[in-house]
Formats: sequence, C-alpha cells, structure tokens
Amino acid sequence: MTASSNGSDPENLRRRILDTARHLLVQEGYQNLSMRRIADAIGYSATSIYLYFDSKDALLHTLIHEGMMRLHDRLEAAAAQHPDRPEARLQALCRAFVQFGLHNPEYYEIMFQLRPERMERYPPDKYRQARKNLDAFAAALKAGAAEGAFVVTDPRVAASTVWASLHGTVSLLLADRVDARIAPDTFIDTAIRQVMQGFRHTPAPSAP
Repeated sequence: MTASSNGSDPENLRRRILDTARHLLVQEGYQNLSMRRIADAIGYSATSIYLYFDSKDALLHTLIHEGMMRLHDRLEAAAAQHPDRPEARLQALCRAFVQFGLHNPEYYEIMFQLRPERMERYPPDKYRQARKNLDAFAAALKAGAAEGAFVVTDPRVAASTVWASLHGTVSLLLADRVDARIAPDTFIDTAIRQVMQGFRHTPAPSAP
C-alpha cells in the first residue's frame, strides 16, 4: 500500500512514520530499525516511507530535531517567566529540563542516550538550532555573573556542567535507579539546589 493508494493525508502519514519510528527505536534499538520494519508496523510499503525520508538516519535526525525544538519551547517559556531575575531563571530552566525528560522519555532517549555506531553526521543547521537550548542556560549564568549573583568563568562551559548534572538526574529517574526511600520530587529539588549552589558566591572565611 502506498500513501496515494488509500488517500491518506500526507502530513498524518508523516506523523505516523515518526511516531512509529520513535517507539521502535526505543524498544528495539537503532540497529534493528529499518524502513521495512516501520512500513510493516503502519501497514504501508517501504516505498511510502522513502517519499518522506531519504534514509533511516534522516528519520532519526528529524526525531532528534523535533525533541530539541520541543525542549526549546519548554525552556523558552520557563525563561520568559523571569526575564530580569537570572537566579530564578536558571532554576526554572533546570526544572523545565528535568520535567521535559521525565514527561517525554522516548524523545529524551533518542536525543541524549541513543548512540548508533554508524550514523550520518547531524546536519549543521539542526545542530545550531539545538545549541540554542544550551545557550539559554549560558545566558542565565552570564546574566547572573554580571549581577554578582554567580561565579562563572565561561558561561558555555558552566552551562554544559549544568546539563551534565540534570542529565544524570533524569537518566537515573527514567531508569528507576534512585533509592526507593528517596521521593522523586525530593531528589529533583535537591539536584537543582546543588546546581544553584555550585555557582553562588561563597563567603570568605572569617579571620581567626
């Protein structure tokens, strides 16, 4: 069956292809994913898939991009709540990142955890757009440093360390690897608090 043979709406079919590929990637892995496997799952011919995506990697790149843009929307909304308060903005960004990962586990795995041994290079234009997510954290850190609230040498490096900490938090929660005696909200709150404290000025010790 092809896209035109049953009059299916092209955009709806494209959405079905992406959603099915996302599920299969997480369930079965990159190596086991094929255009034929996707086509069988949605009841179409492999030819129909190629009308929308040139290759498996092009499909994967689209899923990564979708996830990054969804994350960007969450971060942008969080940052907009505190345009003139860098500390509150950074905290909101941290929470938005964690909540995105927990609420979108399939996208999160494809964006940050899937590591194909052989995959075409991620398109530079998509990479530049994805980098805006990291830039949102760097901007908050830079603004906080300008106000004297944070100690930051290189905002981009600092932003990357924030991501590393938040990624660890999300990954442990998604994998259910957090001590069962620790409530998830407590774990998240503590992780974010540790991130914030890591950039705040530490008072100099008083003289003996």
